Amino acid sequence: MSESAVLGGPARLGGALARPAARIGLGIVLLFLFLCAAAPLIAPHDPYEQELMSALQPPSLTHPLGTDQYGRDVASRVLYGARYALLAIVVGDGLALALGTAMGLVGGYLGGAADAVIMRLTDVLLAFPYLLLALIIVAALGPSLLHSMIAIGIVYTPQYARLVRGQVLSVRQSDFVRAARALGASSGRIVLRHVAPNSLSPVIIMATLQAGSVVVETAGLSFLGLGAQPPSPDWGALLADGQNYFLTAWWIATFPGLAIFIAVLGFNLLGDALRREFDPRAR
Repeated sequence: MSESAVLGGPARLGGALARPAARIGLGIVLLFLFLCAAAPLIAPHDPYEQELMSALQPPSLTHPLGTDQYGRDVASRVLYGARYALLAIVVGDGLALALGTAMGLVGGYLGGAADAVIMRLTDVLLAFPYLLLALIIVAALGPSLLHSMIAIGIVYTPQYARLVRGQVLSVRQSDFVRAARALGASSGRIVLRHVAPNSLSPVIIMATLQAGSVVVETAGLSFLGLGAQPPSPDWGALLADGQNYFLTAWWIATFPGLAIFIAVLGFNLLGDALRREFDPRAR
């Protein structure tokens, strides 16, 4: 069995993207990536430049989304904030994916004591509410964007570990794995060449679905002052800046909040479409 057989190939991917919701999600994700790459080119102003004489101005031609309490352009800060959200997805979700996949592969393939230790560790991590565990980790490491991303990565690691372990327990009993073992292939080769590639489908789907959650969790930590620190244009930090001015300058918090909502919606729509197509139980 090859990786393409498990993933379903391009035809299955095309089927997943045939749904209107999937196309909307893909369009939002592609727009999000475009804005991250083109932020320096399309941002109307320097996101860090302060003009106190222009503070708390409503949306206008000069400042399309208004200005904050320091006269900084909200549109520029929201655009640059997309880069922080993408960085959080790459580091936080990527860390959880790497750690969880490694733990699931080791525990699922080796079994025995290794599997028991790994699963008990995941049980301990899952016993804590996600945000509470992230708060504990960031409080121990110190407030910063990097530490918040590390905390998010650790928080979501158990989910990947359990998912990959379940896939490995199923795949390792397959005929092609037994044939490779009979031919004398080492355990490392079997895991890397046969077990891991044939366990990737649900992992990719989870990574897409978790991307939106990572954006929300990272923004939440920044909102509480434990993530990105001023003057970083992180979306959560922008929400924190605007909460005290919501009745008089609603645009400061509204547009970063809309950016979070749209980004999360895009990843959720795309991930849900992939799950419906590749997961037989969902179909």
